[in-house]
Amino acid sequence: MKKLFNFKHIKGDIFGGITAGIVALPLALAFGVSSGLGPSAGLYGAIFVGFFAALFGGTNTQISGPTAPMTAVSMVVIAGIVAAFEGDISKALPSILIIFFLAGLIQVGLGLLGLGKYIKYIPYPVVSGFMTAIGVIILVTQILPSIGYYPKEDSEFVNQFKPQAEEIILENILKEEAGEGILVLENFKETVKRADLISEEQILKESQTLASKEASGVLGSVKVIPRAINNINWLELLLALGTILIIYGFKYITKVIPSTLVALLVMSGIAFGFGLDYRPIEEIPSGLPLPHFEIITTFNLSSITPYIFTALTLALLGAIDSLLTSVVADNMTKTKHNPNKELIGQGIGNSFGAIFGGLPGAGATIRTVVNINAGGKTRISGMIASLLLLLILLVLGPVASQIPAAVLAGILITVGIGVMDYKGLKAIPYMPKPEVIIMIVVLILSSVWNLVYAVGIGLVIASLMFMKKIGDLTAERSDVKSLLKEKAWSDEIDFPTELKEKVFIKHIKGPLFFGSTSDFQQLMKQIPDSASIIIIRMGRMQYIDQSGLYALEDALVDLANQNKKILLVNVLKQPRYLLERIDIIPDLVPKEQLFTSFEESLNWINENEIK
Repeated sequence: MKKLFNFKHIKGDIFGGITAGIVALPLALAFGVSSGLGPSAGLYGAIFVGFFAALFGGTNTQISGPTAPMTAVSMVVIAGIVAAFEGDISKALPSILIIFFLAGLIQVGLGLLGLGKYIKYIPYPVVSGFMTAIGVIILVTQILPSIGYYPKEDSEFVNQFKPQAEEIILENILKEEAGEGILVLENFKETVKRADLISEEQILKESQTLASKEASGVLGSVKVIPRAINNINWLELLLALGTILIIYGFKYITKVIPSTLVALLVMSGIAFGFGLDYRPIEEIPSGLPLPHFEIITTFNLSSITPYIFTALTLALLGAIDSLLTSVVADNMTKTKHNPNKELIGQGIGNSFGAIFGGLPGAGATIRTVVNINAGGKTRISGMIASLLLLLILLVLGPVASQIPAAVLAGILITVGIGVMDYKGLKAIPYMPKPEVIIMIVVLILSSVWNLVYAVGIGLVIASLMFMKKIGDLTAERSDVKSLLKEKAWSDEIDFPTELKEKVFIKHIKGPLFFGSTSDFQQLMKQIPDSASIIIIRMGRMQYIDQSGLYALEDALVDLANQNKKILLVNVLKQPRYLLERIDIIPDLVPKEQLFTSFEESLNWINENEIK
C-alpha cells in the first residue's frame, strides 16, 4: 500500500480533489444530457471512471470523467443504437453499455500490449480537425435546447412523419409474422387484424422518434433551426444566455471559484427560487447506482460485431485524450507519467463505468489543471473528486434534478467554444497544403457525417500523404544516376579513369520501400551498355520492405541476364537478412561479391577483371 498511496500530501490532495469534483459536477450533468442517456449517466461516468482511473492509472494528478470528445462520439453511438431499437432507449441500453464496456477492455489491452507510447504518432492535423469538429457538433446541437425547442414536442413537425411511421409499424408487423411463420401471401387476414390494433399512440411515438432522428446531429439541427426560431421559448433562451455570460464574465472577478459552478448555482437558483416555468433536466435517480450485469451475462459478440470499430475508435480517442492530459500534468508537476499504466487505469474505469450505466470518459485537462493548482499531488486527489460526486448524488440528487435544461445547454455551448483547436485554425494560411487538407477533411466529415469514419479516413489520408512524401524524399536523395552525373562519395574521388565506362556505381540512400520502388526501377534504363560491372553501394540503406525487395530482385535478375556482374557493398543487417531469405544472396550475387568497403570491391575488380 505504501507504493500505491502516499499520504504525505493529503491536505493538498483533499483540496485538489474537492475543487476538481466541484468543477466536474456541472460538466458531468451536461455531458450526460447531451449524450442522450440523461444527467445520471454523466454523473455515474464521472464517479466510476474518475475513481478507478485514478486508482489504477499512471498519472498521479489525473482527473478523469466524461469529456467533450468522448461524449460527442458516445452521442453518435447512442443515437444509432436507439434508432435501431425503434427509439426505445431502455431496450437499447444494454447494447450501448456493451460497446462502452468493450472500449474499456480494448484500452486495458492496449496498455498490457505496451502500445501507449505509440499514441503520439497520431498526426496533429487529424487531432486538430477532430477537436474542432467536436466543438462544432456540441455548439450546433445545443442551439435547440438553449432556445427551448425540442423537435419531438413540435406537433406540426412530428405530424409530417406519421405516414412514414405507419409504414415502419406495418413493416415490423410483417417481419414479426414472417418470423412466426404465419405470413401467407394469399391471405393477409392476420396482417389486417394486427394492423387494426395499431393505436394513435404507437404512431405518435414512432413519429416522435423519426422527428428526433431527423433533427439530430449538425445537419439535422441546422435543418430545423428556422422552425426553432419561430418557436423560441424566451425564458429558456434567457437562462442559457445568463449562464454563458456568467461563465465568461465571472472569470474577470475571480478564478478561485469555478465560473461554471457559479453559473449553475446562480441561474438554477433564480429559476427555482422565483418559481419560473422552466424545463428541468431528467430526474436523477436517488441512492447508489445499480450495476447492469446483463451486459456481461447476455454478452453476444455477433450482436456487437458491427460496432467493434466504433468501440476501437472510442478506446483510441480516450487513450489520446487521456495521454495528452497526462503530458500537460507532467509539464505542470515536473513528473513523468506511465502511458501504458494510464491506459490500463482508463480501461478499468470505463469498464466499471459501463457496468453501472455511466458514460465513457478520459483524462480531463481542465479538471486535472484545477486539481494541480489546488494542491493535488497523488492519485488520492482523483479518488476524492469521485467520492465527492458520489456524496452529491446520494444527498443532493433530488435537488440536482431541478437544474434547468437550458442552463446545462449554456454550459455545453461554452464547452464547445473552448474545445475547438484555435491554434490549428490560425495556422491554416501558413501550414503545408496537405496538412491543411487533412484537417479540413476530418473537420467537415466529422461535423456533418460520422466522427468514427472521419477519423479513420483522416488517418488513411495522412498515412498516404506521409508515405508519398517519404517516397519522394527517398527518390530525390537516391536518384539513379551514373557516376559521371552523381556526386561521388569521398572514397570514389580517385576512381580509376579507365574503369569509368566499364563500371557503373549506384548509391542507394535511404530506405527502399513501396513508396520509392518506381524510381528505383528506372535503374535498368540508365545503365550504359558499356558497363559490365555494377557496384551497388547499400551502406546508407537501413531498411527494405517486401516491395523494395522484389523491385531489387527484378533489377538484379535483368542485370544477370545481360551478363553483368553485380557487386554489393556494405549491405546492412536488415536488408541482408531479407536478401538471404529469398536467395538473392547467393543465387544472384555470390558471397564473394559482397564487400564491406568500396576499396575491397575495387581490389576485386582489379584482381578479377583487369588483366
